[in-house]
Amino acid sequence: MLNEADWVAIQLTIKLATIVTILLLLISTPIAWWLAHTRCRLKVVIESLVALPLVLPPSVLGFYLLIAMGTHGPVGQFTEAIGLGTLAFSFSGLVIASVFYSLPFVVQPIHIAFENIGRSYYEAAAMLRAGPIDRFFSIAVPMALPGFLTAAVLGFAHTVGEFGVVLMIGGNIPGVTRVVSVQIYDYVEAIEYGEAHNLAMIMLMFSFVTLLLLYTFNPNKRKT
Repeated sequence: MLNEADWVAIQLTIKLATIVTILLLLISTPIAWWLAHTRCRLKVVIESLVALPLVLPPSVLGFYLLIAMGTHGPVGQFTEAIGLGTLAFSFSGLVIASVFYSLPFVVQPIHIAFENIGRSYYEAAAMLRAGPIDRFFSIAVPMALPGFLTAAVLGFAHTVGEFGVVLMIGGNIPGVTRVVSVQIYDYVEAIEYGEAHNLAMIMLMFSFVTLLLLYTFNPNKRKT
């Protein structure tokens, strides 16, 4: 059975994943749109930077974010100067770190969805005197909706499963930064395998259901 600390960790994890997913959708959409349509030579550089968390060890990313957000880091000094204190070992810092870590999981599905929209749709809309903003919201967004849904699910699920980055940035503060993955780590460290198993099974079931939904409702899946 789950205890009170487990439920607090679950609620905090859901809160973190929800906020991060919303922020990622807002941030990733213009990035994905630019990547899908630009001919700039810097495109490959931006793509590499966005995809960097896919290959970079979480502890490395977490370390540099901790340095930046710490007391002597540029971000930390700025937030302290405006009266916000440092972001390290806070929920806000956890949100920022999670946005960086989950960015490619949201940008890439939206980017692919935008690229798969034929230019003829935009040309037809332009002939009907639809402006760029109108074409974006009336054509691009509806046609890329499956990509947005995939991005939202992947971003949420990836944030829920984070460990290395959140531990580096947030530490292990009950009710503030102790998410489910850190709670499981605490149980294992204390050799409380029964409690760890309860939470780990929830994570396992959540991950399986997430993938099942993606493969079931993905309209672009390959038919056999």
